[in-house]
Amino acid sequence: MHNQSESPSLAAIKTPISQEAVDQLFREARTYSAWLPEPVPVELLRKAYELARLGPTSANGSPARFVFLTTPGAKALLKPVLAPGNVDKTMAAPVTVIIAWDTEFHENLPKLFPQADIRSYFAGNKPLIEEHAFRNSSLQAAYFILAARALGLDCGPMSGFDADKLNAQFFPDGKWKVNLICNLGYGNPNKLHTRNPRLNFEEASVIL
Repeated sequence: MHNQSESPSLAAIKTPISQEAVDQLFREARTYSAWLPEPVPVELLRKAYELARLGPTSANGSPARFVFLTTPGAKALLKPVLAPGNVDKTMAAPVTVIIAWDTEFHENLPKLFPQADIRSYFAGNKPLIEEHAFRNSSLQAAYFILAARALGLDCGPMSGFDADKLNAQFFPDGKWKVNLICNLGYGNPNKLHTRNPRLNFEEASVIL
């Protein structure tokens, strides 16, 4: 319990998470292409989504939609749309999630953002819908990757697929559209390559 005399601004300052947690989310986390033969419980997928959904999106619009492919039959539907270099690792992954965006996400805004009429800004405005849905579903994909890592899963997000063919296969009514796909499971650490370089702060950042 905070002392009543304590400044509210000081009381709101968060304590950094442990270095072990930072390592699991970032420093030691890798993009995996080879997988251990361990199944991923459906309940763990649910927990990852329930964490990821808490991340911020514009007007709480939450346009991302998640299709979890957990069976060989479901994976077989995905195989023909993958770039050749992504086939083997995707077929071997315990789970592959298609992260899509909903072209009608704005219909949920009266529920998700009841304090203002935001739906009317989007209704009938296809370019605005697409811009916001793609941007914010990309954010949600990143939240999902971090949530999965936090729960002990490894991830292999990727492009490298024919979006038109994927949409025709999985979303024939056109309501949802793919953003990216991500393999999930327990990565084989013996099959990792050396981590590629990253840009340093001075190369990628400007302080004004």
